[in-house]
Amino acid sequence: MTALLIDFGSTYTKLRAVSLDPPRVLASGQGPSTVSTDITIGMQAALADLERHLGTLPEFEYRLACSSAAGGLRMVTIGLVRELTAEAARQAALGAGARLVGTFAQRLTRDDAAAMEALAPDIVLLAGGTDGGNAHVIRQNALTLAETSIECPIIVAGNRAAADDIQDRLAAGGKTALVTENVMPEFAALNIEPARAAIRKVFIDRIVHGKGIDRAAELFDEVLMPTPAAVMEGARLLAEGCDGVEGVGPLLLVDVGGATTDVHSIATGEPSESGVVTRGLPEPYVKRTVEGDLGMRHNVLAVVEEAGLDVLAADSGLGASQVEELVAVFADDVERLPASPQERAVDRALARATVRIAIKRHAGTIETVHTANGPVSVQRGKDLSHIAMMVGTGGALVHSERPAFILEGGLASPADPLSLGPRNPRLMIDDGYLLYAIGLLSAVAPAAAVRLAHAQLKAVEPENSGTGTSAASR
Repeated sequence: MTALLIDFGSTYTKLRAVSLDPPRVLASGQGPSTVSTDITIGMQAALADLERHLGTLPEFEYRLACSSAAGGLRMVTIGLVRELTAEAARQAALGAGARLVGTFAQRLTRDDAAAMEALAPDIVLLAGGTDGGNAHVIRQNALTLAETSIECPIIVAGNRAAADDIQDRLAAGGKTALVTENVMPEFAALNIEPARAAIRKVFIDRIVHGKGIDRAAELFDEVLMPTPAAVMEGARLLAEGCDGVEGVGPLLLVDVGGATTDVHSIATGEPSESGVVTRGLPEPYVKRTVEGDLGMRHNVLAVVEEAGLDVLAADSGLGASQVEELVAVFADDVERLPASPQERAVDRALARATVRIAIKRHAGTIETVHTANGPVSVQRGKDLSHIAMMVGTGGALVHSERPAFILEGGLASPADPLSLGPRNPRLMIDDGYLLYAIGLLSAVAPAAAVRLAHAQLKAVEPENSGTGTSAASR
């Protein structure tokens, strides 16, 4: 039995042909993603490339696809309190694989409405109020949305007491409204899975049909989900295992890209030490964050600004002025691949800094708070200190001569004692860009998908690099 796993990306259509018994990758292929013209052209080019590697194309038992074509699913979220329902809506959007382009809180103003229209979202998630709580703001926000020129579907995931009224108000304004369960039915209680499911349903209609992917319908069975959601599902399956196939346990995945860096964690995030008190919203077991300002090329100057030129110089083993010059070269030519040893050293240092910053933002923090009853350790966010495995992917990691050095940038450091980042995980590289395929395969053959992940992910030996200076000098 064989399966064809397809990723309709913004730049390339990528294919993986895999055997299910025994689970292994047979071949890979790719072609340009011709979304703006006729997507079948790119798909046929990718199939031709795959056939060159295989010799002949088999009769595939499954042909499953995901997509981030045309920039993925552009999404706006609206909530009542930024730290509560607005944050719950944001978590739902990111967990469904959407590309979050705007987040709004409290009562929408005319300027907010104009800003949303300018963002041209593919979908809006409207939340606000616990069940039986504040209903006035979400009703007013529904009226404001009804009067905008926004034509995309609006998912309503707020106070259930106002849901029918909101749906009527939006329908009166000519909007398509889908009502689902409240993302926060009780104070500080998350319920984001129903909203995630609704987002993925809209994705199929809005992206697959609206962006023309269904023109190639005879070449695949179905598009299941957005690509980030497929990657997340692959990571979840690897962490948990299934059907007698053991998983690896709590897991962290970091995907370093040219424009953004995604971090996924599959872990409860509960305190690993006794006596620690948690504060803030409960963290989702499956969590995704997208760092839109951390990219190896399009946002390289932002990485330098946050990491610091001295740190990059130490990690690369080069002088600060030389690092600055090479960073400017990368910023001016976002398609440039590192060609010289010096460029590779700077690229590696940038990737290490990107991993460090992105994981720090994703992980929780712990601090000592002094109370009337004495000092208390307070945790905010996820405790990832004891995750079992860290997986890296993205060109900067896959093509690096020292991927462990890059990944180790994200480990917990004595220099940052408040961060709850990973301490001693196994380090792995998804050098075949396979996690999306594993996520797709999980829908039809989960046991084979887990075995495929175990067989194909590449272990990397830790360098135990310590400080950047000592690592760079080796």
